Amino acid sequence: MHVHVGSGRRSTLVISALMGSLVLTSCAGGSSGTGSEAGAEARITISPAGGKEVPPGSPISVKAEGGRLTEVEVKDDKGNKVDGELAGDGSTWTSDSKAGPQTTYTVRSTAKGGKKGGGKQSSSTATFSTERVEQLNKLTNTPANGQTVGTGMPVSILFDHPVDAGKRAEIEKSLEVTTQPRVEGAWGWVKDWSGQDRVDWRPKDPWPAGTKVSVKGSLAGINTGEGGWFARNYAFGFSIGADRKAVIDVPGHTLTMYENGRPVGDIKGSAGSPVDPTRGGIHTVRSKNAAETMDSATIGHGKEWMLDSQWVTHLTASGTFLHSAPWNNSLGVENNSHGCFGMTTSDAKKVYDFLPIGATVEVKGTTSTKQTDVGNGLEVWQENWQQWQKRSALK
Repeated sequence: MHVHVGSGRRSTLVISALMGSLVLTSCAGGSSGTGSEAGAEARITISPAGGKEVPPGSPISVKAEGGRLTEVEVKDDKGNKVDGELAGDGSTWTSDSKAGPQTTYTVRSTAKGGKKGGGKQSSSTATFSTERVEQLNKLTNTPANGQTVGTGMPVSILFDHPVDAGKRAEIEKSLEVTTQPRVEGAWGWVKDWSGQDRVDWRPKDPWPAGTKVSVKGSLAGINTGEGGWFARNYAFGFSIGADRKAVIDVPGHTLTMYENGRPVGDIKGSAGSPVDPTRGGIHTVRSKNAAETMDSATIGHGKEWMLDSQWVTHLTASGTFLHSAPWNNSLGVENNSHGCFGMTTSDAKKVYDFLPIGATVEVKGTTSTKQTDVGNGLEVWQENWQQWQKRSALK
C-alpha cells in the first residue's frame, strides 16, 4: 500500500535483516499543470545511495530537486514501513530513525516539477542494503504489550548487551512515552539484578487508575558501543488497572490492603525476624507464582530448608516475597521469617488475587537498614523523585 505524504502525513517503521544492492529507476509522466510550471520536471535523489552495502546509522532521505514530493514509501526487507516526515516545502522527506544494520530497504517516491508541484510527474524506486555488524542489541520490555498492570509499574527496558555510558543520551532521546491523561515522569538508567543494563521510565507519582500508556523507541541504526547496534524500532502499550496497594506494619504483624486509598482488609502474618528483617520502603510486585518451592540456598542459607508454598507474590529479585507459610505456627504473633511476609494459605491467596503485577507494597516499621537497589526487581519507588531524576543520561 502506498502512503501519500503531505504536510503532517507520515509512514511507519520497524526494521529487520538481509542484503541487497542499489537499484534506481525513474520515469516521467504527463502533467495537467498550466503556466510556467507545466513543463517542469523534478529530479529525485535518495540517500543512502550506492551500488554496495552502506554503513548503518544514517537517516534515509528523499529529495525532489526542482519540485515537490507527492508520495514516499519506504519498507525494509520484511515489509515493515519506515516512519518519516515531509518538509514544509515538500522538497525533502527524512526518516525518523536511522538505517539499521544488516537490512535491505526499498524506497519508492513520486514528485511533481515546479515549486508549486504544477509540473510533470516523476517517480523512482531505489533499493540499498546496510552492512553487517559485530552484534545486534535487542531489548525486552516490561510490561508486555497490551498488559494491564498496577499503579506502581514502571516502563522497564532490559538490553541484551551492554550499553556504553556515552551512548545512553542518544538512546534516551530516542525513547518516547505518551500517556492519556498526561503524566509526568522520567527515564533512569539501572543495573539489573541479572547484571544487564536497563533503562526505566517512572512516573513522578503512582499512575492514576485507567491511564493508557504508549511507548515508542526509534532505536534502529543506533550504535550501543562494544560493537553492538540496534537493528529495529520498538513500540508497545499497556494500561493501568485499579488503584490497589498494600502496606505491611511489621511490628503489628499485619498487611493492610487498600483500594482507591481506602483500607479494604487486614491480613495477619509473620515478617522477617530480627536476624533477617524484611526490607523496608516501597516495593513493586514484579511477578507471581501459584505454587513455588522455597529453597534456602537461593538467599544464602545453604540447605536449611526446602518448603513448598502457594500463592507467591514476588517483590525483590533477591527473594522478598509474600506467600503462604503453613509451617509457621506464629503467624500474627511473631516475626520469625527469613525476610518474606508469610500468611495462611487462604490469606496468601487473597493477597495474590488482590495485588496485580505492578502494584506497590510498602513495608513500615522494619529494623532492616539495607538499601534495596533499584535493579533488585522493579524497585523504582525506593528512591524519591529528586534521586530518580539524577539517573537520566540527559544532563
